[in-house]
Amino acid sequence: MSEQQTLKDHFREARIFRNRLFVIALFMIVLLSILVVRFYSLQVVHYNDYVTQSERNRVHVRPLAPTRGLIYDRNGILLADNRASYTLSIVKERVGNLDETLQVLSELVEFDEGDVEKFHSRLKQRRRPFEAVPLRYQLTPEEIARVAVNEYRLEGVEVDAQLVRHYPMADLYAHTVGYVGRINERELRSFSEEEYKRYSGTYTIGKIGLERQYEDLLLGKVGFENVETNARGRVLRVLEQTPPEPGENLHLYFDSQVQRAGLEALNGRRGAIVAIEIETGGILAMVSSPSYDPNLFVTGISHSDYNRLTGSRDLPLFNRAIQGEYPPGSTIKPMVALGGLYHRVVDPNVAIYDPGFYQLDNEERKYRDWKKGGHGRVDMNSAIRESCDTYYYDLAYRSGIDRLHEFGSQFGLGDYTGIDLPSERKGIWPSRTWKRQNRGLPWFPGDTLNVGIGQGDVLATPLQLAEMTATLANRGKRIQPRIAQNVDPVVADSADSKMLLDVADGHWNYIFNAMSEVMHHPRGTAYRVGRDMSFKMAGKSGTAQVVGIAQDEEYDSDALSERNRDHALFVGFAPLNNPKIAVAVIVENGEGGSSEAAPVVRKVVETYLAIEEEKARQQISSDKNPTEKQQELPGVNG
Repeated sequence: MSEQQTLKDHFREARIFRNRLFVIALFMIVLLSILVVRFYSLQVVHYNDYVTQSERNRVHVRPLAPTRGLIYDRNGILLADNRASYTLSIVKERVGNLDETLQVLSELVEFDEGDVEKFHSRLKQRRRPFEAVPLRYQLTPEEIARVAVNEYRLEGVEVDAQLVRHYPMADLYAHTVGYVGRINERELRSFSEEEYKRYSGTYTIGKIGLERQYEDLLLGKVGFENVETNARGRVLRVLEQTPPEPGENLHLYFDSQVQRAGLEALNGRRGAIVAIEIETGGILAMVSSPSYDPNLFVTGISHSDYNRLTGSRDLPLFNRAIQGEYPPGSTIKPMVALGGLYHRVVDPNVAIYDPGFYQLDNEERKYRDWKKGGHGRVDMNSAIRESCDTYYYDLAYRSGIDRLHEFGSQFGLGDYTGIDLPSERKGIWPSRTWKRQNRGLPWFPGDTLNVGIGQGDVLATPLQLAEMTATLANRGKRIQPRIAQNVDPVVADSADSKMLLDVADGHWNYIFNAMSEVMHHPRGTAYRVGRDMSFKMAGKSGTAQVVGIAQDEEYDSDALSERNRDHALFVGFAPLNNPKIAVAVIVENGEGGSSEAAPVVRKVVETYLAIEEEKARQQISSDKNPTEKQQELPGVNG
């Protein structure tokens, strides 16, 4: 034992122990206080907030897309419907490793790089949390089975049945009915908050044609449902549901038999047809050729198909009927002649001599007639029947551009028709003011001569020519053309139903008779087409230059490439004494209006009149057999 032995200080150790115990007790009290405060905050202060958040983890609100309205022609034939399609979608928030999931899916389902690119693009778009993003549409039964078997490996992957837009007529109505397509980023950015809600759960929007024009009508109203999910996000049950309201159906004036007859008559050539029901202004047919299959665009068109369509010289995506602007040529001559009669600048019975050209005083230039050597002596009737340019050079000069412009404007030239289709063009019906504003030049007498035969700066769409012809057939009553029957039209100020200037009945009769001789007189330009018709029809041929011909040259078809040859046009209405249908046709680079465009007009008119005759026959038969009529079942529309 050492001399200096340290003794234990029990009092000191006891004091240290008590101090430490106090500190620990104080620390425990503080921790307990914090827990109590936190518990109070969770269970009392923020109870409602956390209960709501907890419910949101378990209960989700899902939008229910409405069924898009259907589109029918006048006979109840379906032009746009909805078909069930199985869609492969991914909920990003429920996927652990997205790249790994995509790799597994690539082994089960066939999709190309374009599908993956579009999927990643959709992920970047504005969307709701836990909203499924489509990856592949129209899965086959085999692909659905493979995904189902591997469901345990595919957290966040869903296969849902959706209604996808389908166009049974394919290319027959592509330019008019149009198509729906994926909502893109630009469209999403333009949405208001209300619009964003309307399109929740919907992936497509009307892009062109009637699908775009009547988007609000066809879309319907979105519904919602509250669903309970498990920890993995799988739906366990539906708690509450507000069903969506389907879009309204569209019923059109189109007649599919007339439309198909027109397309077949064009026989693959580039061109357009517009047929109008004179009494109502309803569009019976509107053809633009070549066309395309709109079903390609519904779920996203492939790069190869899109490049094929946009790279074609024939411009299949271009709606020639309302966007194609062509010189109307001689098709406007009956209207110009009527204006001359109205303004009393010409006596229809006075003939002029046509040497094959027309010259203004003190001007060397010769304005040539289409017929080399001319027509000899011609009055107004023979000038319309044989399409004498020289007569109309003289008539236009006598009328003056101011009268020509005023009178032609009342037939719809140079203005929008107000048809219920987007992207219509207005053409050009020139005037002094127009030339000064657009060319920076004054009006010259030679300009007036060109306007008189539908050349120079004059441009019109096939729809405008059809409206002009319908207004002629209606003896000046101009009705706004429209396609949808069950939608109240928004009447354009310039195209309101109205009477033209007070043109005498005798003048109308004179023009009708001259146009009839175009078809039925041996010297008429379209006699070969109209000589064996079972009814009387009024018509007028036209030829529009594509390239200019020098003064000392003649038109040589063989020397020109096919796309530089003249366009062929024809307008007509029938029957002559009780007009029911007016038609305008252009065949691009067809050269002869009477030989190429007139047979198309005849086919369209004959098809329509045959349909109307059959309807009348059935109506008469039905009226004679009331018992049978009562036994018939009522038709069902959509």
